[in-house]
Amino acid sequence: MLAYPALHASHGGIWVAQGGETRGIGRGEAIRIAADTPVILLNAALIGQRLGYADLSGLDLLELYAFLRPAQFAVPTPKGIARVTGLDLPTEDAEVAPFLLRAAEAMLALTDAADWPEREGAWTAAQSLYRLRWPWAPVVAERLAKPAVNERWLFSKLPEWEEQAPRPAPRTIAIEPGDAEARLDDLTGHGAEERPGQRAYAAAATAAFAPRAMRDSPNLVLAEAGTGIGKTLGYLAPASIWAEKAGGAVWISTYTKALQRQLGRETERLFPDPATRRTKVVTRKGRENYLCLLNLEDALQGGFAERAAVLAQLVARWAAYSADGDMVGGDLPGWLPTLFRRNGSTALTDRRGECVYAGCPHYRKCFIERAARASTDADIVIANHALVMVNAARGRELATRPTRYVFDEGHHIFDAADSMFATALTGGETIELRRWIIGPEGSSRGRRRGLAARLSDLASYDEAGNRAIGEAVAAAGALASEGWLQRIGEGAPFGPIEELLAAVRGLTYARAEQPGDAGYGLETELAEPDPTLIEAAAPAAAALDALVRPLVTLGRRLEAVLSEAPDWLDGPARARVEGAIASIGWRAETVAAWLSLLARVGGPADADFVDWLAVDRVEGREFDIGLHRRWLDPTRPFAEVVLKPAHGALVTSATLTGGGSAEEGWQIAEARSGAPHLTRPAARFAALSPFDYATQAEVLIVTDVKRGDVGALANAYARLIVASRGGTLGLFTAIRRLRGVHGRIADRLAREGLPLLAQHVDPIDTGTLVDIFRDDPGASLLGTDALRDGVDVPGESLRLVVMEGVPWPKPTVLHAARRLAGGGAVYDDRLIRARLAQAFGRLIRRADDSGAFVMLSAAMPSRLLSAFPPGVPVTRVTLDEAVTRVAARLSSRAALRHEAGEPARGPLS
Repeated sequence: MLAYPALHASHGGIWVAQGGETRGIGRGEAIRIAADTPVILLNAALIGQRLGYADLSGLDLLELYAFLRPAQFAVPTPKGIARVTGLDLPTEDAEVAPFLLRAAEAMLALTDAADWPEREGAWTAAQSLYRLRWPWAPVVAERLAKPAVNERWLFSKLPEWEEQAPRPAPRTIAIEPGDAEARLDDLTGHGAEERPGQRAYAAAATAAFAPRAMRDSPNLVLAEAGTGIGKTLGYLAPASIWAEKAGGAVWISTYTKALQRQLGRETERLFPDPATRRTKVVTRKGRENYLCLLNLEDALQGGFAERAAVLAQLVARWAAYSADGDMVGGDLPGWLPTLFRRNGSTALTDRRGECVYAGCPHYRKCFIERAARASTDADIVIANHALVMVNAARGRELATRPTRYVFDEGHHIFDAADSMFATALTGGETIELRRWIIGPEGSSRGRRRGLAARLSDLASYDEAGNRAIGEAVAAAGALASEGWLQRIGEGAPFGPIEELLAAVRGLTYARAEQPGDAGYGLETELAEPDPTLIEAAAPAAAALDALVRPLVTLGRRLEAVLSEAPDWLDGPARARVEGAIASIGWRAETVAAWLSLLARVGGPADADFVDWLAVDRVEGREFDIGLHRRWLDPTRPFAEVVLKPAHGALVTSATLTGGGSAEEGWQIAEARSGAPHLTRPAARFAALSPFDYATQAEVLIVTDVKRGDVGALANAYARLIVASRGGTLGLFTAIRRLRGVHGRIADRLAREGLPLLAQHVDPIDTGTLVDIFRDDPGASLLGTDALRDGVDVPGESLRLVVMEGVPWPKPTVLHAARRLAGGGAVYDDRLIRARLAQAFGRLIRRADDSGAFVMLSAAMPSRLLSAFPPGVPVTRVTLDEAVTRVAARLSSRAALRHEAGEPARGPLS
């Protein structure tokens, strides 16, 4: 038995287990024990938060699991650890501490197993971690024997991708009537219950894969499929037929990572054999999601220190076994980076856009390049809206541009396009561009390299190219530099861009700050600018113009290198030049957009855009300043860049029409998907959910909780969660109120044996919070927009949804402009109905689900009730009545489970 104490803390108390004894202790003693002695615990970041001891560290079981079982997920709770170790689950909090000791022994026993699948590389990693003083290293190292021969480890273990001949253009084929339905039968299994709605959906989706009749006129199908229709298999049926017969790839685009993972599982029906599926189905994400091997190498060689260096070693261990190197939503456990709170993993990805492509020593093993090449030969590419738009706007893969798209979660296309085609001339953006061009300055450390270092050997081939690099580096000196926020705050900006940002800040405070301001961000329209801003705009524009010119010149000189094809321009060198051209072109376009925005200062407004000034703050602390521009209708560039070059696209969602009346709903769907900007009208299809909402769900509008009273709001949440015995998703429109409610009810619920999780409170990523919530029917989860739109928790774990109030749109400059153009209050109602429909959609996910949806707002207008499915009963009640009805519904469910012979639910997560 390990000679270390084990510590567990929950909202219900603190316990320590040592020497065969378990006892409850106070917070002060717990901190003293943790500070004096290495302790075994589960999720040090979370335990430290509960103890009020942010620097808590020790023998974290999650870190040990990440070392022993890299690329394997475990729910980071006692229940999750019991599952992966095969131990009995503790039934109450006081039993958790001794359980942690047994779990540590069970995990370490894996090192003695002859068939431990992740043994390779473990000894080498343990030696490195020992030198870094990782708390588990002495325990692990003594159990690992040195390999007889040098073991392969990471960079020598990763496979290399190979160049392939370009894929031919897809053939022109037509899917015959009935073929999609027949393929659907194969996917669902012959003899399965027939679902008419799903079959009709598959037939309607087929139109998106028909041959295109006119240029810039794709076959666009808008399809709303209510929850339970089975739309995923419904569109996979015609998509797989087209890919198979045409020899092309269908890109399926999502908005959430949860749906990407779900799609990956659904494609197992198409290709049951894992080896075949790896070649036929590829998941693609943006570059910033994948581990950069060059950044990792730098971290392992001293670029990281202390705890960050431990994280790098554990990530390296994971990378050797990862399926795709995806650090965000892939097989890297989402909880691993959160254990290193102040030493995040973002530095291990390519978030600065400094990739040198074929100039990288790990280019042939690069996860990003491997995914890009695999997608060119795949049948199904699972991507996301942002990546689809980025690839269409500035992707390098022109020859393999997709011709068929499926946009699942299509109601989010508008929001994704809004972000993609936005312009922001801010201090944060300009300093990132400066770093990309100039490279490290002063005491900067790390692998960061400037434009000259990245391209000097390529540009040396061309004198004009070398000169352009020098001019770009010189011009970048006018951009904001380190310390710019402090200088502006002190009234001493340096350079034309900082002068501009100082003028923006002054005018924003003058026009936007209100008495009693809460310290959140400020913004004001870019209208009637004062003389100071107008005077600052001209030299800023001149500085940006001096920067964009050499960037454009450099891009052209590199294109000339490609056309001249010198002897040294082999395949890898060509790839490197092409990558540089794309990256430089993107930056040049960004600077050109900034210049267009500056031309608006003191000039006429452009009716296509909304422009404003902003000072971004959090809790009163400024973190960015700048000018912003958004398209009034961002689906215009989306239609031009993505839809028009395509041959067919299916836009689908369970809430595509946003809960409006029939014709109005379709007009909303068309307006928010880009259909009005196409010459050919979109086809429409709708299939109602097969669920019996009238008996499976009810909507309760609570009329006696005073708006703005956090104490009353917290009391309402606590009473409802207790009545439901957990299983509650609490949705908030403001993080401040979420934190206020959580702080008031967490201990109260703990005394009832009901765990409470909270986004923006618990030091756990959102995906892992949902995994914990899904795994424990007694837990409840509080969150904001991300949980309203992206949670799929069928079954017993989600039986109550509580919203703090009507999700009114935030009154911003951008919203005001779109509201004016969209019909005023009617526009607001559309947004609110869509949000309510999404929130309600979390509740009923399958035919045997049931539950209640509670709105804590007496001000809920009746005109918005059409957001809920037809037939669902809506009742206005007091809080007491709501609590009684929720408890009665729980009792009814428990009775049904008892009759069915289901086991009782455990109380501990």
